[in-house]
Amino acid sequence: MTARAVIRPTFHHFNLKTTRLQALTDWYAAVVGAEVVFQDDTGAWLTNDAANHRIALLAFPGFVDDPDRETRTGMHHSAFEYERFEDLNASYLRLREQGIEPDICIDHGMTLSYYYKDPDGNRVELQVDAFGDWDASKRWMRTSPEFKANPIGVFVDPAKIAERAARSEPFEEIHRRAMAGELSPAQADSQAETAQ
Repeated sequence: MTARAVIRPTFHHFNLKTTRLQALTDWYAAVVGAEVVFQDDTGAWLTNDAANHRIALLAFPGFVDDPDRETRTGMHHSAFEYERFEDLNASYLRLREQGIEPDICIDHGMTLSYYYKDPDGNRVELQVDAFGDWDASKRWMRTSPEFKANPIGVFVDPAKIAERAARSEPFEEIHRRAMAGELSPAQADSQAETAQ
């Protein structure tokens, strides 16, 4: 019997359960530009592109918050990718002005990633590919001794990165400095413990 080829579907959306429907709806609108396609008392369906929805939020009666969510197995985070570093940086600056600060920021080598927490504590990654080319970043992950030695990456301070960007420093140089540890936050050691 011949094995059938896997037909690879495209990821469409994620679904979160919440006790704070409006807070999450507002947060995803502010952070990733999600607009409501439909909302009622039991949920909201949001999109930030042409799809019918990319984020589903359910708020059924009986849901309760889990005080131990950080130590339980399950999804660690969802991620959204920008095409250019300038867009990630502009979003960081816009969100900072609104009082929305990243929880953890890491240069993973293949991506520069800013992790935020939504009002329920779900982690959301905003990232940009450091190579600007998915084939190149995959090749780096597969073959790089640096990635093999440190697959998590280097903790970075987004304010230091934004300062360098404001001086028109090219992203390639910012990325090099980040990976060299020159843009690390003062509390990098405590962040490393939190991420593990």
